[in-house]
Amino acid sequence: MILANNIRQHRKARGVSQQDFALEIEMDRTYIGGVERGERNVSIDNIERIAKGLEVKPHLLLTEPE
Repeated sequence: MILANNIRQHRKARGVSQQDFALEIEMDRTYIGGVERGERNVSIDNIERIAKGLEVKPHLLLTEPE
């Protein structure tokens, strides 16, 4: 659940709702919610898209925070 927690943490740090973030990166809110709950398998393309929307490098979403 590292990916899920990192996405949620970065999104909340930006002060953006799931709905607004999903609209910003042109994804469905229910998909983002599923990703943040660890219920979805996420393709590398979507990890890159989410990372770009969060303005972080993709590897930061995949590693344990220090």
